[in-house]
Amino acid sequence: MLRGLTTITYTADDVNAARDWYATLLGQEAYFAQPAEDTPAYVEFRVGADGDELGIMDRRFAAAAVRDAAAGAGVTVYWAVDDVDATLARLAELGATPHEPRTERGPGFVTASMLDPFGNVLGVMENSHFDDLADRRATS
Repeated sequence: MLRGLTTITYTADDVNAARDWYATLLGQEAYFAQPAEDTPAYVEFRVGADGDELGIMDRRFAAAAVRDAAAGAGVTVYWAVDDVDATLARLAELGATPHEPRTERGPGFVTASMLDPFGNVLGVMENSHFDDLADRRATS
């Protein structure tokens, strides 16, 4: 039934500012914008070896519940990282603020989250299952 994630969508009042912030964080430019003019309503990045999609949508097009939610409310998506502490430090350098502290969830699992400057929860995770899967893909 559920086959995997296709796109994670964050919202922002200023899509250009969010696009630029995430381009700095990811070290790459967005590959898609709609419309493609000066003020896009939506932009998209490809992230990681699988090309997972990270979209940023103008908040005025979000569902009312998303627009009206307090910053940090809702679902947390955790992005795989090699080092949670180093990632938290980099996010703070770029202006993100703490949301949930670094938490050991068990052997091989560490989570934390920050709020990006646009009010979205950006979860990060060291995940041994993700690492094992990436290793298997690399050797097949």
